[in-house]
Amino acid sequence: MAGGTAMSTAPTIHESAYVDEGAIVGEGTRIWHFCHVNPGAVIGARCSLGQNVVVMSGTRIGNNVKIQNNVSIYEGVELEDDVFCGPSMVFTNVVNPRSHVSRKHEYKRTLVKRGASIGANVTVVCGATLGEYCFIGAGAVVTKDVLPYALMAGVPARRIGWMCQCGEKLEKSAEGGAAWQCPVCRARYAAAGEGIAPVAPEAGA
Repeated sequence: MAGGTAMSTAPTIHESAYVDEGAIVGEGTRIWHFCHVNPGAVIGARCSLGQNVVVMSGTRIGNNVKIQNNVSIYEGVELEDDVFCGPSMVFTNVVNPRSHVSRKHEYKRTLVKRGASIGANVTVVCGATLGEYCFIGAGAVVTKDVLPYALMAGVPARRIGWMCQCGEKLEKSAEGGAAWQCPVCRARYAAAGEGIAPVAPEAGA
C-alpha cells in the first residue's frame, strides 16, 4: 500500500492492494486483493471493494457502498450511499471512443443514486442517472436515465416492474388503482409523476 489518507478509524487494506497518496478512504472500509485506488479518489465509510476493483482519480463513492469483484469506477462516475455494484459490471465514460483520438475532455457523468443495485455483468453507458433504489437485472445494458425504484432488465434495459427499498419486487395493491405494496415488509407506494414514491405509514400503524 502506498500512503493513502484514512479517516479516524483505519480501513482494512489487503497487502496486495494499492491506495495511492492523495486518495481518501473512509473509516471501516475494506479494500481486498489486487485493488487500486488512484490519487484524488474519495471513498466513504463502511464500504467494501472486492478483488480487482479499480477506482480512478476524480471519482466519489459514498458510504456503505459494496463493489464486487472486477469492477472499475472511472472518472466521471459517482456512487451515492448504499449502492451495490455486482461482479464484473461495467461503467463507461466516453460515448464514442477511438484509440487515436483523445476524449479526456469529453467524459460523460454517470450518477448512481442512493440505494441503487446493479446486477452482475450489467453495462451502464455513460451519461445516465440511475434513480434511488432502482434495481438493474444481471446482464442488462443501461442506455438512458432510470427512474427511482424501477426494476430494469434486457438489452437495452427496459422497466419490467418496481422494487421496494428492501429489495423485493412490488405487487399491485389490493386497493387497486395506482398503488403498490411490498409482499415482505408491507411498505406502500403510490404513483408520482412518471414513477412511484413511498407512502408514509399512517400514524399508529
